[in-house]
Amino acid sequence: MEKNLEDFAEKAVEHALVSGCQYCDVRTEVTSKQGFVIENNEIEYSTTKNDQGLGIRVLNEGAWSFFSISNPLTFDDVKSGIEEAAKAALYYSSKKKHKVTIGNVTTVNEKINFPVKIIPTINELIEIGYDCDKIIHQNKRIIKSQVSMSYNIVSKLFVSSEGSKIHQNFSDVIADLSATAHENGLTQSVNITEGGRGGIEKLSTDREIRETAKFISDKAAQLIDAKPVKEEKTTVVMNPDFVALLTHEILGHPSEADRVLGKEMAWAGGAWWAGKLEEKIGSDNLNVFDDPTLEGTLGHYGFDDEGNKATRTELVKNGVLSNHMQSRETAEIFHTNPSANMRASSYRFMPLIRMACTCIDKGDWEPDEMVADIKNGYLISNMKIPSIDMKRYNWSISCQFAQKIENGEITDLLRDVIVLGTAPDFFKSIDACGKDFTVRPITNCGKGDPMQSMVMGNGGPSIRATAIVRSA
Repeated sequence: MEKNLEDFAEKAVEHALVSGCQYCDVRTEVTSKQGFVIENNEIEYSTTKNDQGLGIRVLNEGAWSFFSISNPLTFDDVKSGIEEAAKAALYYSSKKKHKVTIGNVTTVNEKINFPVKIIPTINELIEIGYDCDKIIHQNKRIIKSQVSMSYNIVSKLFVSSEGSKIHQNFSDVIADLSATAHENGLTQSVNITEGGRGGIEKLSTDREIRETAKFISDKAAQLIDAKPVKEEKTTVVMNPDFVALLTHEILGHPSEADRVLGKEMAWAGGAWWAGKLEEKIGSDNLNVFDDPTLEGTLGHYGFDDEGNKATRTELVKNGVLSNHMQSRETAEIFHTNPSANMRASSYRFMPLIRMACTCIDKGDWEPDEMVADIKNGYLISNMKIPSIDMKRYNWSISCQFAQKIENGEITDLLRDVIVLGTAPDFFKSIDACGKDFTVRPITNCGKGDPMQSMVMGNGGPSIRATAIVRSA
């Protein structure tokens, strides 16, 4: 962390209090991002971005205001922004019917360096990228490949007027791979994202990215010969990659307390289960949690952007809606504790309630046991495109491929399959969860106005339930 940024952060807190604010927190960030895109064995473009600055949030007479500044040269640049933010909050306060109150948090002074086993260089990543691109093109049906990789280094400092001072340093390695096959007028694409919080080990030791490249190439080519599906309501087994997106869309987002309160309705939607805490919303097999302490995931951190210590939050327990993701502000409204889910995509933005690593918990079934019990059904694999209504009640999610299940055996490969249902009916139909719990990287979750794109983890095991399947 740049010393002047740290000094400015501490002075900013002091000046906010002198300016009459009841509370202030400051987030400083220094980031370095490198990345590239390879398409059909050529680098289309590469990017290098370095950024640093401060995001300052003040609470004045029960109203929030926010100011951010990039690369300040003197404290005078920061000081004037704080004074304007304090005045703005005072004005907003005069227009608010309900004043903001925030719950208490423990004061912390801590520094966390998240582990990196193998520090990457951009040249090493490019070499891996070219390997993947070549592997994708080994199949003659492949007409297009794209390999995108990035390495991001982030140093964050949080300082609050309550006395907390928290340093967090981490790096993320992310790879997006896609393969497109074409033959006889039919085009099929398969893509996948790998990576996490750490170094090159996220693409090698933890998961071999070259094997992933071969998988998507083979599957895209195989889908040229696959069949479409006839619409029916039936038993489905969803693999962990598909479950990750399903969890994200119909369990994670409606668990954000600001959506439950309707504060996001204008641009991001609400939650169908608003007002249903402690009510049964799913089967006994449905257990859902959010856990920023899961190491190596893109949602792993020690403290959120309000200084709340990362802890596991049980959202659904044996089918009962037990909690939401909470900020210090919403926790006061719900008479509970904040859940360490306040995050901003950078110092430039106010933090919002965001998923960290939201997952369906594992069960005690082997995936093949779940299939063996099915006379007629489908194995649904890998996330594609979601379509969800404003309250996360009606949903449909396309998968990258599916397979027919007949008399306990996996048979025909199927293409262009969409799975759909309503949230309560689907949750109540879950009768089995597998032992194969997996967390997948999510790199582009959007929320807020202005829009903030956030990385996180989502996941779960294979699950078995009832849904409608049809062709796109």
